[in-house]
Amino acid sequence: MKYLALIFTFLLVSAGTFAQTDRDVEAVKALLKSQSEAWNRGDIDGFMEGYWKSDKLLFTSSGGVTEGWQNTLDRYKKGYPDLAAMGKLTFDILHVTKRSKKIISLNGKFTLEREKDRPSGYFLLLFQKIKGKWVIVADCTAG
Repeated sequence: MKYLALIFTFLLVSAGTFAQTDRDVEAVKALLKSQSEAWNRGDIDGFMEGYWKSDKLLFTSSGGVTEGWQNTLDRYKKGYPDLAAMGKLTFDILHVTKRSKKIISLNGKFTLEREKDRPSGYFLLLFQKIKGKWVIVADCTAG
C-alpha cells in the first residue's frame, strides 16, 4: 500500500509539472501570436510589448547587436517606417525548450510578405519569466 501511495504521489507531482510546462509554453506561443497581430496592424509599439523593457535586452541580427528596449524600438521604427515596409508577418515555431521554471528558448522562422518581396529567416528567442510575465530577453534573428 505504501508503494501505491508513493506511485500515486509521484504521478500527481509529475502531472502538475507537465501541466505547468504546457501553460508556460502556451503563454510564450500566445505572446508570439500577439506580436504578429500587432505587427500586421502596423503597431510596432504593440509588437515591442513582448520584449523585456530593460537596458539589458539584447537584439542581434545581421545589422549587429542592439542593447536595450528603447534602442530596439528605435531600430524597428527606422527599419520599418510604414505598413508597406512592414508587410505581413508570420511566425513558424520550429522548436521550444523549457530550460527551467523561468527560462524558455524558442527557434522559429519568420516570413514578411510585402508587395515587392518576401524576406524570411530564422530566429532564436530567449524568454524569461519576470514578475509573473514571460518576456523576450534576447533575440537573435538572421534573415
